Formats: sequence, C-alpha cells, structure tokens
Amino acid sequence: MSNPIKSALRAGLFRAESAWDGLVGREANPMYHLGAMSWYFFWIVGASGLYLFVPYDTSAARAWNSIEYITREQWYWGGLIRSLHRYGSDAMVLTMMLHLVREWLLDRYHGARWFAWFTGVPLIWMVFSSGITGYWLVWDELAQYLAIGTAEWLDWLGIFAQSIARNFLTRGALTDRFFTLLIFIHIAVPLFLLFAMWIHILRINRADTNPPRQLVIGTSIMLVALSLIHPATSHPAADLGRSTAILDPDWFFMALYPLYDTKGPAMAWGVSIGVTLLLSVMPWMALRRKRSSAAEVLASHCNGCGNCASDCPFGAVTIRPRQDGSPHREIAVMQPDLCTSCGICVASCNKSNPFLKGDPHKTGIDLPDFAFDLVVKRVSARTHGLTGPGRVLVLGCDHGAVLDHLKGHSVGVLSLPCTGMVAPSVIDYALNKDLVDGVLVTGCRPGECFHRLGPEWTAMRLAGERVPKLRGAVDKERVRLFWAASTEVKALSRDLAEFRVQLAEMPKPERPEGTARRVAE
Repeated sequence: MSNPIKSALRAGLFRAESAWDGLVGREANPMYHLGAMSWYFFWIVGASGLYLFVPYDTSAARAWNSIEYITREQWYWGGLIRSLHRYGSDAMVLTMMLHLVREWLLDRYHGARWFAWFTGVPLIWMVFSSGITGYWLVWDELAQYLAIGTAEWLDWLGIFAQSIARNFLTRGALTDRFFTLLIFIHIAVPLFLLFAMWIHILRINRADTNPPRQLVIGTSIMLVALSLIHPATSHPAADLGRSTAILDPDWFFMALYPLYDTKGPAMAWGVSIGVTLLLSVMPWMALRRKRSSAAEVLASHCNGCGNCASDCPFGAVTIRPRQDGSPHREIAVMQPDLCTSCGICVASCNKSNPFLKGDPHKTGIDLPDFAFDLVVKRVSARTHGLTGPGRVLVLGCDHGAVLDHLKGHSVGVLSLPCTGMVAPSVIDYALNKDLVDGVLVTGCRPGECFHRLGPEWTAMRLAGERVPKLRGAVDKERVRLFWAASTEVKALSRDLAEFRVQLAEMPKPERPEGTARRVAE
C-alpha cells in the first residue's frame, strides 16, 4: 500500500478518534486503550470460562445438554455468564485487530518496536485457536461443522500418521476422552496466551493494561445489555450421522471457514500462513528508513538521578552502580536497541538546563543527532528578531501538526523528535531572557503519541507534578498547551491566534537584574 493511501487512512483514524473524544471524552476514548481493552476482555473471558467449566459435562453424550441447561434453565445467571463469555471473546478479537491496524497506521511497529509487534503475531493464532476449541465444546451443529472442517484442514498438511477427520465419520466415533482432551486444550491455550501477552509488553515501560474506570464501566454495561437482549444460544445438537443444515457462524472467529469450503485447504492455508509471515516481517520491511542514533549517556555529567530511566517509554535506560570512582553512586546505562530516539530522557535530565554555565551545554544523557545544546541554540535562532505584541515560540513534534505554516514576524517554531523532549528549563529560558512573550507547546494528542508518553510527561512537568518541574516563578499564563493531530492544523492556528491576543493584553513582566543568574543557581 502506497504512502499516500496510508496517510489518508491515518487522517481518517485521527478524525474518527476526534469524534470519539467529542462523544465520550479523551480519557474514555476506547481507541486510545485498545491494547488495555484486550487485556480487560481476556479477564472477562477467563473468569466467565472458569464458571462455565464447573457445570460442563465432558462426555460426548451429555456435553450439549449441560450447555443447554446452563443456557435455558439458568438463563438469569448461567445463561448470562455464557453470553458474556461469547461476547467478551468477540470483543477481544475486535480490539486486538483494531489495535494491530492502528499501530500499523501510526507506524509504531518497526525499529526498536519490532519486539512488541513480532511477539504480537502469535497472539492472533492463540486467540483464534482458543475461540474455535471453545465452540467445539458446545458440540452442536456449528461445532460439528467446525470440527470436521478443521480436521480436514489439518489432514491436508499430511503431518499426522492417521487422519484426524476419521474421528468424525460415524455417530459412535467420538469418545468421552476426546472432550476431556478438548477442554484441556481450551484451558491450556489461554494460559499460554496470558504468558505470551506478558512477553508482548515486556519491553514497554508503563504498559497500558488497565483501561480507565469509566471505560470499564461503560463497556461492562454494554456487554451485559447485549447478553440480555441477544443471549448466546446453541444450534441443535451435533449428529455425525447427518450433514449440518443452516448455520449462524461467529464471523469474528470463523471468517476463514467459508474460504476453505469454496476454495479448498490450499487457499485457506495460503491466506493464513501468508498473512502471518507478512505480519512477522513487516518491522524489517520498513528498515529502508534511516534510523536516528540512540541516546548516549555522558558519564562525566550523569549524577544517577534516575529521571531518564523512570520516564523512558520503552525501558531503554537503566540505573546501575558506578565503578569509575565518581562521587555519585549510580549512573544511567543506555540499551541502544530499545531506544526510539524520542529525546524524552534528555528533558528528564536535571543537567538539561540552559542557565547552567558551559558552552556547549552538556547534559547527562543526550541525542547525538539533536543535542540539547542544539535545541537551546535553535530556540535562540527561531526567536531572534521576532517583533510586535504577542511574540510566541511554538514548540512541537515531528509527528503532530506541521508547524511551518505558523511562522511569522511574531511567531517562531521549533519541531522536535517528540514534545517530551521539551525541558521545562527551556521554556523558562525563553521567557526569562525575554526572547518571547509566551510559549505554545503542541504535539500529538495524548493516546496518539508516536513515542507513547510525550504529552503526558510534558503536561505533568509544566503543571509541577513531575520532575523536572517548571519553576513556580514562571508565569503559567504565558505557557499554553494545545495537543493537535496532523489533521488539526486549523484548530492549532486558531488557538495560537487566541493565545497571541491574550499575551498582547498582558502587562509586560518585570525582570529584575540578576534573575537569570538566580535561576542558574
């Protein structure tokens, strides 16, 4: 797929997410928590499955009857639990696939992120395997269709000594042992799935596995309502002595079976294996892009404060004991293969302060391709010669709204790898030195950040809720946050215009002599 088409799809995604923001609010927007919602639905399916396991009869003759008893005789509870189990499984497939497509559209699958993407591919097979075996356990006509189709599908590979499909030829072919094995598989696969899900997020710092409370409540109400309005029911009992009639398949899990029926096993295997291989190699198909250099630790300037390790979205920085005789006991250590070159760690460093003496400005951790000293110099260059009332420096990121069109005689712009690279001291510096009258910070909307945590950490730093903090002496009315996706250029322009009007109406701040010196101290 060409880049223009992918860009158009990405723009459509941003507009859809904007609509969700307006409908339920940014905090409860499900599109920002698709991975976490998959985890939540997994727990729903797991808990409901444990309940259903208790009354289930693992015998060929009574399996269908035990499910019918749960559904019909205990509809007020057992039937509700069964419906939650079914719809929770469907919801997990839906959020999992949306999560995959969204990460692809946002280009969050290559470079240092290859591990999460690559380990996510087996999860798809595990989820579908667990779902299909779950439908087998009902042992109705749909289960019969799936069992025979799957057996013939596997037999085509020719890797088994005996045909699997022969177990479904006659009424007496199936024994109770088959259902005991089947329920063992249905329980074992989700356990492996849980372990694989843990591996999937292993390299992600502060992984989002718990959706916001309002999203959990709203989703739970919807699942319960769906279960009551349209409860899950069984087809007639399976009968290996006759062919299945009209079926009502679950398309979330069974989309490939009609392809098998019409095109045969070769096509079905070709599609499933082909898609799997394509997904597996996609991170390396994007390697034609030049990868930015990983952040580097400057041992002589690192005091082991740990801010960079705490803030890194992918756990690329760790804190370890020093062995070089420094008075500081610990030092930051970079793992380059995990670094996405976002620069968040640079802003986290307490040495990233333009007021500190030294030329060039040295920090404890820095980006070779975009050093902190270069940021300071570009701030000075982009604000040099700004005139008129309401002079503004716009600090944004390379993945949010494009800033070039905002340039003017009163507006300077600087785009960074991530807004999270904006150190509060840089904003303080621009205002304290009277380079501008105000600073507008923008970038990807929270939940859409290419580097995951840039907007969150920036907002907390400027609000004084996370170190390094914006000094209390800085006039907060002269600092403005406006998160904008690439589709919200006009909205960003309007907010900038409003900010400039607000700044023009403010009295000129008094800056006593020695302010800069005291800030540095």
